[in-house]
Amino acid sequence: MITVNGISKSFKVARRSSGFGNAFKALFRREYTEVAALNDISFSIGQGEIVGYIGPNGAGKSTTIKVMSGILVPDSGTCSIMGFTPWLDRVKYVRNIGVVFGQRSQLWWDVPVIDSFELLRDIYDVTEQEYRSNLDLLTETLDLGELLQTPVRQLSLGQRMRCEIAASLLHGPGILFLDEPTIGLDAVSKIAVRRFISTINKEKGVTVILTTHDMSDIEALAQRILLIGKGKLLYDGDLAAMRAKYASAEGGETGGGSAIEEALVNMYKEYEIS
Repeated sequence: MITVNGISKSFKVARRSSGFGNAFKALFRREYTEVAALNDISFSIGQGEIVGYIGPNGAGKSTTIKVMSGILVPDSGTCSIMGFTPWLDRVKYVRNIGVVFGQRSQLWWDVPVIDSFELLRDIYDVTEQEYRSNLDLLTETLDLGELLQTPVRQLSLGQRMRCEIAASLLHGPGILFLDEPTIGLDAVSKIAVRRFISTINKEKGVTVILTTHDMSDIEALAQRILLIGKGKLLYDGDLAAMRAKYASAEGGETGGGSAIEEALVNMYKEYEIS
């Protein structure tokens, strides 16, 4: 269903030197450094899997999601998802995926949530019957009833995130990309989001790629993890095997943290990433 083969992506970043004189020179002659965000990344994901995609800040997680969703074009490598090349077949491809970025919104800030939903229905050309069916299911499962007529700016973070996830699923995609979907949420909201993700995976067979720094999200949802560091894929394996290999029985050095958190810390040490 998803095959990523040898994907690499670099960005040019302007060099910044301290001092007014250097800043003035940079106005006329800017120097750049090339940063490798992704370096020969390869993996495959089958239909119906929930895969946790983890790594420290700046590791390349969001860049990978943007390539897989067709937002970015890689410098080299291939990517086939549901028979599409994301950045070449984007108009047809996006009808098959849903994307949620925890720190960005696809909802219009000053209008009721339902207005954003109806606009997305028209953008994705969803039939009225399919739209109503999906909306009813999402409203019930995510408890959106009282939120639909509320302007987005008046929602709490947890309420908005539930609406964001619903918006990404109104057109019935087969793949859901979630980039930090529980960031900033309280415990109750996190549990609600996790429960919903698990439900759509089991009942509708939606494939889920989840990037997060919250290892409790990974532990609650994923059976398999991909670890990326410094743009390279370092680990691809079973979550239970990772825990067994890298976590000690006593809780180790994480100050009483969970076994999965300790395992992640030890993996970072082994692969020399942070």
